[in-house]
Amino acid sequence: MVADALTSGHKAVLDLMLLKIPGVEGGEMGGLPAYFVKQKMFACIYRGAVGLRLSAAAAANLQFSMDGVSPFTPNGQISTREWVQITRATSADYEKDLEIFKSSIDFVKTAKPR
Repeated sequence: MVADALTSGHKAVLDLMLLKIPGVEGGEMGGLPAYFVKQKMFACIYRGAVGLRLSAAAAANLQFSMDGVSPFTPNGQISTREWVQITRATSADYEKDLEIFKSSIDFVKTAKPR
């Protein structure tokens, strides 16, 4: 139940923060709350953390330079080098990561389909 409470709290904060950015839409991917730009997912909430897509270089840099950042591992499987997860103590702490979310949006807008 703790993960459900975290997911609800994270979603409330992220909805307020991200859905006012032009072009960002909320939805679901695989049953997870997710955020999209140009119909491509750039972030999702998974087990009390937020998965975020960035360039491989930016993702690697964040993992070494910022606490609470690790490879995104949905269902115990490492995703790609472009995905990291950010784990914060409280949902409101994600507001401090707005610039990272904006970088993700910019990256996904211009990324070529895989």
